[in-house]
Amino acid sequence: MIRFNKPYFTGNEITYIKQAIDDGRLSGNNAFSKKCHNFFEQKYGFKKVLLTTSCTDALEMASILIDLKPDDEVIVPSYTFVSSANAFVLRGAKIVFADSEPNNPNIDANTLEALITPKTKAIIVVHYAGVACDMDAIMALANKHNIFVIEDAAQAIDSYYKGKALGSIGHLSAFSFHETKNIITGEGGLLVINDERFIQRAEIIWEKGTNRSAFYRGEIDKYGWVDVGSSFLPSDMIAAFLYAQLENIDDIQNTRKAIWERYYKAFIPLAEKGCFQLPSVPSYATNNAHMFYLVCTSSEQRHALIQHLKANGVHAVFHYLSLHKSPFYHSKHDKNRELPYCDNFADCLIRLPLFYELNQQDQDKIISEINNFFLAQTKEPISLTAEKIA
Repeated sequence: MIRFNKPYFTGNEITYIKQAIDDGRLSGNNAFSKKCHNFFEQKYGFKKVLLTTSCTDALEMASILIDLKPDDEVIVPSYTFVSSANAFVLRGAKIVFADSEPNNPNIDANTLEALITPKTKAIIVVHYAGVACDMDAIMALANKHNIFVIEDAAQAIDSYYKGKALGSIGHLSAFSFHETKNIITGEGGLLVINDERFIQRAEIIWEKGTNRSAFYRGEIDKYGWVDVGSSFLPSDMIAAFLYAQLENIDDIQNTRKAIWERYYKAFIPLAEKGCFQLPSVPSYATNNAHMFYLVCTSSEQRHALIQHLKANGVHAVFHYLSLHKSPFYHSKHDKNRELPYCDNFADCLIRLPLFYELNQQDQDKIISEINNFFLAQTKEPISLTAEKIA
C-alpha cells in the first residue's frame, strides 16, 4: 500500500535532541526554542513568535488575546478542521460559519460583510492547502469594522500572498507542525503575533499566566501570577526536532513542489475531459505543496475512486466535513443559510499521497490507477505517457 503520508526525518533530529538532553535544560523556551523563534522572525518577518504544543493551542491563545467574551461572534469557514472553531467556542463565542469560494476551499471574502454584526469580534481565515485567502479584501473589511483577523495558517508554512509570508498579515496567526504537515515535530505549533499590543500579554499567557519570561531576561527581579494562562510552550526537545526540520526547509519544499507539479501536469488531460477539477491557485498566491487534491463530480464518484485506489494499493482520503452540519453545531447554525460550495468540497474533494519520500515509480502508479479508473468510466483513451508527465 502506498501510504497517504510518511513523516520525513532530515537526519539531525536525534542529534539535536541529544544536545538538548546533554545541555540539561529540557523545559520550554531554552536554546532550541530560541533558535526556532529567531528562524521564523528572520526568514518570514514575523514580529514575534512563540512555539506551542499544537496549532490548536496557538488558536486558543489567540482567543484569549483578543479578549473574547461569551456571545461575541467569530466568523469561521465551515470547510476547515474543528480546531479553527473550537478554540473560540471554548471562550463562549458564537460561531458564524462562512462559505468557500466557488472554485477554491478558502473562505469567500465576498460573502463576509453580510455576516458581520455589532457583535463580530474576529474573522478566522484558513489558508487551505497552503494557498492564500484574499487577504487585501479581508483586511480592508476588518479595518472598516474594527475587528480582528486571525490566520489559521496550519497548512501554510513557506507560502505567500503578494510577496508577504502567510501568517504575517493578520493580527495573529497559528501554524501546525503535526506529522502530516510540510515541517513536522509529530505534534506542535506556533503562535505569530503581528500586532504589538499583544506581544507582552502573549508571553504571559504562554507561561501559565506569569511574567517569568521577563524575569529570565532580567527585566524584573521576581515573577508571579499576573494574568490568565496555561502551559502552552513545548519542551526544548520538541524544539530541537523542529530546528532540524527548519534547517532543511528549502530542500523539503522543493521536493514537495516537484511532486505536486508532476501530479498537476499529469492530470490536465482528465481535467479537460471534465472528470474532475484540479486545484486552483489564484494569481496573488503561491503554492507550498502542502497537499494535492482533486474535486470529483459527485460524492459517489469520489467514494468509488477511493475504493478503486485502495483495492490497487493506494491510500487516498477525503477531507473535512462541513462544520455547520456537524452533530455539535448544526442546531446553532442559522438553518436558512446554506453553504453550497463548502458542502461540495466536503462531498467531492479527494487528497492524494504527497510526502517527501514519494518516489517517481509510486507516483506513476497513483497516476496510472486514476487514469484507469476514469478510462473505465469514459471508455475513451486518455493520452498519459511517462514522457508527458516527467
